[in-house]
Amino acid sequence: MTISNLIRPLKRLLVFTALSFALVLIAPWFLRGWINWQYRASVFTAAQEIPTADVAIVFGAGLRWDGSPTSVLHDRVVTAVDLYNRGVVKKLLMSGDNRFEYHNEPGSMRDLALELGVPDEDIVLDYAGRRTYDTCYRAGAIFSVNKAILVTQRFHLDRALYLCNALDVDAIGVVADRRPYRGQSFLQLREVAALTNAWLDIHFLRPQPVLGEKNPIEIARND
Repeated sequence: MTISNLIRPLKRLLVFTALSFALVLIAPWFLRGWINWQYRASVFTAAQEIPTADVAIVFGAGLRWDGSPTSVLHDRVVTAVDLYNRGVVKKLLMSGDNRFEYHNEPGSMRDLALELGVPDEDIVLDYAGRRTYDTCYRAGAIFSVNKAILVTQRFHLDRALYLCNALDVDAIGVVADRRPYRGQSFLQLREVAALTNAWLDIHFLRPQPVLGEKNPIEIARND
């Protein structure tokens, strides 16, 4: 076999590898653009007239060293409380991580909502919302939510909308951006990878989060 015969398949392999690598890098950005386009009409700002729903889902976003909400989480709760006070929603589903003794996201979210005047009976806690996927899955499977308003920052809203709607929760989103956030550029970049993982979860992996007994959210109806 001549050297030219060896070089030819090697070139093909290098071209194939380069194209595959480029696809891996580019595909997540196309996915992000497609999801952003698909749900563009489902995104509202707090200043707009927002369609009503029984439940607002508030996603966890970490705690400070003293157990209080981070600025990102604080603004999600405040935005959700504003929706409640305006009569846009009737119940607040606070979903976050509580795997560790001193890390209780839903409890911290509830404390803030209570401070802001929301009655305790209108706050529902989901202690197993470890990921956005888990929160959306459990909203339907545990709390029997089939329609909701998602409250989170704009950088996270596309993924939340994609996952909840894919998991049979008819959702729109309200942007909770109330200030600039530290590391926001990194958070936006992180979402590209997170959206790819969300797409894999929906179409291939279908992981089952922590479940348990059903706890349907009851809404009082005015006759």
